[in-house]
Amino acid sequence: MKHAISYHTLAGNSPGFYGLLGAAAVLILLGLFASYNMEHHGHTITGMTNQIVWGMPHIFAIFLILAASGVLNVASISSVFRKTFYHPLARLSGLLAITLLIGGLSVLVLDLGRPDRLVVAMTAYNFKSIFTWNIFLYNGFMLIVAIYLWFMMERRMERYYPIAGMVAFLWRLVLTTGTGSIFGFLIAREAYNTALLAPLFISLSLSLGLAVFLLVLIIDCWETHCPLGEGILHRPKTLMGIFVGAVFYFVLVYHLTNLYITGRHGVEYFILVGGGIYTFLFWVGYLVVGTILPLLLIYYPKFNQTRASIIAASVCIIVGGISLLYVFIIGGQAYPLQIFPGMEVTASGFFDDAKVHTYIPSHWEIMLGISGFGIAALLTAMAMKILPFLPRSLADAAVGPEFTD
Repeated sequence: MKHAISYHTLAGNSPGFYGLLGAAAVLILLGLFASYNMEHHGHTITGMTNQIVWGMPHIFAIFLILAASGVLNVASISSVFRKTFYHPLARLSGLLAITLLIGGLSVLVLDLGRPDRLVVAMTAYNFKSIFTWNIFLYNGFMLIVAIYLWFMMERRMERYYPIAGMVAFLWRLVLTTGTGSIFGFLIAREAYNTALLAPLFISLSLSLGLAVFLLVLIIDCWETHCPLGEGILHRPKTLMGIFVGAVFYFVLVYHLTNLYITGRHGVEYFILVGGGIYTFLFWVGYLVVGTILPLLLIYYPKFNQTRASIIAASVCIIVGGISLLYVFIIGGQAYPLQIFPGMEVTASGFFDDAKVHTYIPSHWEIMLGISGFGIAALLTAMAMKILPFLPRSLADAAVGPEFTD
């Protein structure tokens, strides 16, 4: 017999709740202050240049966008693949998908320097540009997930719930493909320009999204004193390990492909051996912290028996994901453009001297980037206070054997 899951809103009267709102407000104010200064003084106060145009704000923004896509996977497994085990978590999954995406897009808008120019991007479309496609993909994603949540929470619309779930699932795949294609379609940068970036970004979104979801779930259950059984955490934890392995597979194929192509040996040497901070972040930040440690914490019997190991593994995956994005996005721009491959070119002073471009992120960029997390946290907390997104109990006995077998 299927157990009915009861949901509730946040009471919103605890010190932890007000502390979260206060911390989120501080992060948002810091981001607005940074955006104001970047608009007033120009991007010259940042570490970005006309060669490295995507800096730390874009790392945080793309992280949030990927996490928004990946976190919806929890709800998709419930409705698309009919795994009732994930059904009690579906509402929170859909909410996080919307709030994380809003947080990421807010960072991108504030980084424009002239946010009012967004009106131009929304009214004058160049359909040969992947950025134009993404305007429709991101807005469509929020609309579809909002409808998905409505069908999920309204009993009268329950029969349409699987259809909405399938549409949201397919749209999410297209959205993440579009995000990866931003770089995959750039033929001038040797580190980019490959179709492998679409599946790489999809797998990365799945691992990052599930890591963020488990952290939010554990924190919410701790704050609301909601019983959280070990059974409800076991499957997502194991699935997260599979996603980490999938990311590693595509990263490995990506680098082996570049090593096979003679013309890309230079950029591979730069990233893997002689890139300084980029090499360090790849081997230590991504491979050790973001891949090896989480797999040990998830699968090694001596480490995977506690809830603390799930928290530690999720944090490591997030750190590894940010490190990988930093290496790929900023390192790919730092490596000099090969305007005439195989030719000797007299340096003209227009960045064709084959020198590695330096980039040091400024505090303004970091302030703006972390404000996206504040926006997502504030919207999530307010939504959970208004609408019932949280199950009253996630104890193994309360949700029933069909959820924990």
